[in-house]
Amino acid sequence: MRKSVLAVCVAALCTSSLSGCMGQMALSSAVSEVNLTVVDNRYGRAGLFALMSPIYGIASIGDLFIVNSIEFWTGTNPVSGRSPAIVDMPVETIFRVNPHLDPSLTESPNLTLPNLQTQVEPVRHIEMHYLSEYEAQMRVEFSDGSEQILLGRKQAEQVIFILDGVEVTRASTEQLAVFAARG
Repeated sequence: MRKSVLAVCVAALCTSSLSGCMGQMALSSAVSEVNLTVVDNRYGRAGLFALMSPIYGIASIGDLFIVNSIEFWTGTNPVSGRSPAIVDMPVETIFRVNPHLDPSLTESPNLTLPNLQTQVEPVRHIEMHYLSEYEAQMRVEFSDGSEQILLGRKQAEQVIFILDGVEVTRASTEQLAVFAARG
């Protein structure tokens, strides 16, 4: 009886811990930050990395099984204090586009958006206007001469985005702050 209770507890602990393998890895990042701030040249940093390799290993295991699990279940990383959890973020807020790409790779393809039934053309010009304390309007001019108006309207703790009079999405002010902080 005692062995089966112990087995169930271990299985539950492993299952909940393994759910957190995806996260910010804030503990490992903190160790890297120490390495990068202590020495200011690549050879010193490489040497310090070799000396600190056991600490990196312990920090990674701590991230994978403890810190990232807490982040997964609570939505906030306890080391960095950041939220929402990485697994709750849209992909486009995580990946960055290389600014040094060939110009031919920076133009968007012509796609049909299922909700809007329209073509997406490469953007030629964007103008931003603040209509009030709670509303901002963005006029987007495309290379084919067409344009669309995106309106952002703040209501309570969220912003409603309206494209050409049609609501397309909503985001909390907290989500937008996280997005803006990530650059």
